[in-house]
Amino acid sequence: MRLWLLRHAQTDADPGVCFGSTDISVSVEATQALARQIAPLIPADAAVSCSPLQRCAELALAIEAIRPELAASADTRLAEMDFGAWEGREWSAISRAEFDGWIGNFADAHPGGTGESTRQFMRRVGDAFDEWQISERDGFWITHAGVIRATQLLARGVRVAMRAEHWPQAPIEFGECILIEV
Repeated sequence: MRLWLLRHAQTDADPGVCFGSTDISVSVEATQALARQIAPLIPADAAVSCSPLQRCAELALAIEAIRPELAASADTRLAEMDFGAWEGREWSAISRAEFDGWIGNFADAHPGGTGESTRQFMRRVGDAFDEWQISERDGFWITHAGVIRATQLLARGVRVAMRAEHWPQAPIEFGECILIEV
């Protein structure tokens, strides 16, 4: 079985700003351009799901306008990680002590004090991943870099990243599509 993971187009967020669960917009032009590029490549029989955040949901609608048979279902489990009080702040403005506190207890600390722990995040994404595997059907997710990284770990059998250095570090570009085969 195959699962394609597509990261949404470039957002309108300022560079260096922490945004996970914040519903950041993407320009219509960037969304349309990515939809035109990707829509022809999606297998007709793939089950398409998307994060409900507008940067993914609008891309799903743009793809559906090109290929109506690819109507996506929104899945909250595919939303980006919640960084709590860090949302909307520049990464450089987050104190070293706050950041180190999260990194020091990577699986269970809550970023931004009230955010989602890595364990909680991976459990949520893992539920969607497990459901996809049970379906025995190719899938196509329109989602976020964090969800893609979590899914890469899940595909290797890792249910939680206990240490920050276990988290995938390779950059995932806006509009990048990654294939996972299991």
